[in-house]
Amino acid sequence: MFIASVALPIWPLIGWGIFGGGGWEFLGLVIAMPILFVVLLAVSALIYVRPTVRREKAVAWWDVAILTLWHAFIVGFGLFGPNTSTFAVLGVLIGIVAFWYVVWAFFTDAARRARETLAEFEQMATPPTQRRVPPAGSTGDNVIIVQENSTDER
Repeated sequence: MFIASVALPIWPLIGWGIFGGGGWEFLGLVIAMPILFVVLLAVSALIYVRPTVRREKAVAWWDVAILTLWHAFIVGFGLFGPNTSTFAVLGVLIGIVAFWYVVWAFFTDAARRARETLAEFEQMATPPTQRRVPPAGSTGDNVIIVQENSTDER
């Protein structure tokens, strides 16, 4: 993702040279590509620091879908064909969606992780005699309950 933050803003400049473009288009690229670099870098950083992404060392499928679509529009924009304006507008719109999605995903994930940590802390702070024992047959937690039977063999 971080390599794409550098490579994708360079592509329209290379495409301008290969496929031809006017002076005003180059001026627009000189202004827009640093902004694209910063936004791509911010989105990549927000995805990277998300707790589940760091824990699982993999991004979510929604991240893959949004980033693939966004990167495809950026590459399409760099081809400077008859649909360049369409690619530019759709690229900006999906870029806005991508940014707000990763912000939402980051805070949602961080809140869930904070709740899990707080629940674990509260369980550790509860005296052992007052701890809630999960019902028999419950799944999801790896809990082994050892019961001591008192037998009197004297």
